[in-house]
Amino acid sequence: MDWQTSEDTVPSAPVTEADARLLLGRPPATGAWRDGDPVGDRHFATFGAFDTEGGARLPGYRLAYETWGELSPRCDNAILLLHALTGDSHVRGPAGPGHPTAGWWDGIVGPGSAIDTDRWFVIAPNMLGGCQGSTGPASIAPNGLEWAARFPYLTVRDQVAAMVRLADDLGIERWAAVVGGSMGGMHALEWGITHPERVERLAVIAAPPVNTADQIALNSAQSEAIRIDPRFAGGDYYDAGDGNGPTRGLSLARRMALLNYRSPTELNQRFQRSWQSGVSPLGHGGRFAVESYLDFHGNKFTRRFDANSYITLVEAMNSHDVGRDRGGVEDALARITAKTLVLGIDSDRLFPVEGQHRIAAGISDTLDGDRAAVITSDFGHDGFLIEIPVVAAHLRRLLG
Repeated sequence: MDWQTSEDTVPSAPVTEADARLLLGRPPATGAWRDGDPVGDRHFATFGAFDTEGGARLPGYRLAYETWGELSPRCDNAILLLHALTGDSHVRGPAGPGHPTAGWWDGIVGPGSAIDTDRWFVIAPNMLGGCQGSTGPASIAPNGLEWAARFPYLTVRDQVAAMVRLADDLGIERWAAVVGGSMGGMHALEWGITHPERVERLAVIAAPPVNTADQIALNSAQSEAIRIDPRFAGGDYYDAGDGNGPTRGLSLARRMALLNYRSPTELNQRFQRSWQSGVSPLGHGGRFAVESYLDFHGNKFTRRFDANSYITLVEAMNSHDVGRDRGGVEDALARITAKTLVLGIDSDRLFPVEGQHRIAAGISDTLDGDRAAVITSDFGHDGFLIEIPVVAAHLRRLLG
């Protein structure tokens, strides 16, 4: 089904009538994967009590993950691949039962690819707080109801601590590489800083050293769009029927986010001032094509994500500051000993390249000295998901 192809991995395009027909059904109250749904290619690892930085406790948690390739007898060929805010563990493979979207980095991971699964054992977990198999707000709490808005506040550091237990469980003492883009890049940085002895190589792609006031403001507006939807019901919407969940708020949050993921150049070139149909938007009820594009992808998103989980994850992003309680950003980055690729995108208005240059300047062993490598792209922040040949070439430099 076309709607299952992630809009993040392809250039923007006008919405066709066939596209629109795919979303005629009423969306579910949540797009989260739930127990009893098809497992697909997921594996699961379950752990005991987990204490968050904020002082809350999960009595136990689960991480969903997928793997490709084979782990060597010495367990020295494992690569940890970390997804962005609305990604999941399904990096490679088609959409199908259990997987609402096709793999988000199919062109990067696979036999003979930049991350060559004939050589490397690749592990991609769904982060704690996510909604595609790992414990999050849509999961069942000890009282038999969904955690919903009661789910603990998480930091990026909490999410990495949860993944450390997964590495231990799999017997991986040292990652051959940790690779992450966007929010996954925040996790990659934390791995390199918190556990330098466990990371041989590091790839930080389109991620900042701190979430700035500007970025926190953008996240705050998205969270509020969800909360003010009357059907959000304070987070207790899981029993609502199809069409009665907080899909309008979640869709609006996604529309806001897309404006930061893509560049003005791409949107202007793709859509210009074109109309969605022959009906004029100038007082006659028609719509501009770019409006329909945002609306379509916002609605599509509600079929694969959970509103409470979205809030949990953007708040975790807001916690990101590698220098917190470490003497500042530069002191924190100096702890990284891994050979590091720092990669930015020149049109990225979500996490501008100045942040990647700061990261590169603070790490002692980078591929490009004290400046990040920079991709030239019209696609903005999502360029790391779209400019596959260029990203692949940089990863090949790192992995050798």
